[in-house]
Amino acid sequence: MNLKVLCFGITRDIIGQFEYKLSLPANASVADLKQHLSTQFPGFATLKSLRIALNEEYAEDTMTLNENDEIVLIPPVSGG
Repeated sequence: MNLKVLCFGITRDIIGQFEYKLSLPANASVADLKQHLSTQFPGFATLKSLRIALNEEYAEDTMTLNENDEIVLIPPVSGG
């Protein structure tokens, strides 16, 4: 299935674009997406935390992705 992922903050820097398109097998999970990103972009290994939002809600690794889902990478936040 074809997916579109929106990237913010450091995830945008790592991927090099705001919108990343990829293809994963049907019934792929959030964990599968994370694995794909780590394989394609080694910079993801340096992130201490990364959240993924699926249709405007935080997603668990076991959730199944669908082709029309809105997928957003939410990078770790720092401040002072």
